[in-house]
Amino acid sequence: MSRTLNNPQLFPITAIDDQGMPPAERMTVAGLRQRFHQTLDWQPEINVDEQSMHSGVAFRPASVLIPVVNRAQPSLLLTQRAANLQHHAGQISFPGGRFEESDASLIDTALRETEEEVGLSRQQIEVLGVLPDYRTGTGYLVTPVVAIIEPPFEIHYDEGEVAAVFEVPLAFLMDGKHHERRLVAMPDGRERHFYAMPYEQHFIWGATAGMLRNLYHFLRA
Repeated sequence: MSRTLNNPQLFPITAIDDQGMPPAERMTVAGLRQRFHQTLDWQPEINVDEQSMHSGVAFRPASVLIPVVNRAQPSLLLTQRAANLQHHAGQISFPGGRFEESDASLIDTALRETEEEVGLSRQQIEVLGVLPDYRTGTGYLVTPVVAIIEPPFEIHYDEGEVAAVFEVPLAFLMDGKHHERRLVAMPDGRERHFYAMPYEQHFIWGATAGMLRNLYHFLRA
């Protein structure tokens, strides 16, 4: 997102999703496993970043892990990026990063980055599948990899990249009434919309919220 959005909490809410929640059984670990074994007819939400990109842009491949923690009430593991990072400092994100030539696949990228950022080894992670690629305004084609993490586990995060690691209930993030659509007027006169999902002291927005929207549509399909 643009530097104009350094304080995204200040921009007005124009709409809140009123489509409700996916069926409760789909938000369990067993339900997620079953969902990724089905062939579904659904469409991801086109994000504003993708709409605004010029044709012919060479997107750089990247991936993130969307880690579902297998608790009595499943949660998602998220990180807050370190404040000194050049891009997206302080923002809420999933573990992940750019594809490296040494990676066997984009799934391998997500697993490697997760181990480097938060200390979770791939032996602790059960990959379920991937969601549609997400194009960002910074020129990345991000593959979201959905996975299950079985507790107990220990987090050892890289303080050079990560300021905090926390969990958010999956049911909270999959409830449309928590999906705020916000508006910002850009310096060039265009209007941009982005999603935000505030949770306690955390402001989840941008690409992270956009990928969560696609998980929401996937579970509702």
